[in-house]
Amino acid sequence: MDVFRVVVFGIVSAILVTMIKGYRPEIAIQASVLAGITIFVFVAGKLTPVLDFIKAYANRVDVDMQYLPVLFKIVGIAYVTEFGIEICKDAGENTIASKIELAGKVLIAIMAIPVITSLLDMLVKLMP
Repeated sequence: MDVFRVVVFGIVSAILVTMIKGYRPEIAIQASVLAGITIFVFVAGKLTPVLDFIKAYANRVDVDMQYLPVLFKIVGIAYVTEFGIEICKDAGENTIASKIELAGKVLIAIMAIPVITSLLDMLVKLMP
């Protein structure tokens, strides 16, 4: 199963990074980032069936399709932001991590404005 490959790769990478850290700390960060990117790319490739299912289900229940790409972008921003935050924390850069988190939250809020506006308009129409 794929999950076992990811877990074994992660454990082996963590052991190697820990060993490298004792001899060459500057390379350990790069190795850790490379391992994280490798896992991220592997998992991102597996998202296609999930996205296809969500699109098919949205078509079946007659959801307005203009908001689906916005939703996907928001989820993507959240995942990429979290990935960057964790890399910065692993490198001991908590200040940079908090700024990445702030940027992610602001971008998500900006992306959500059309959806929120549409929901509010719908609520106003439902009120007597």
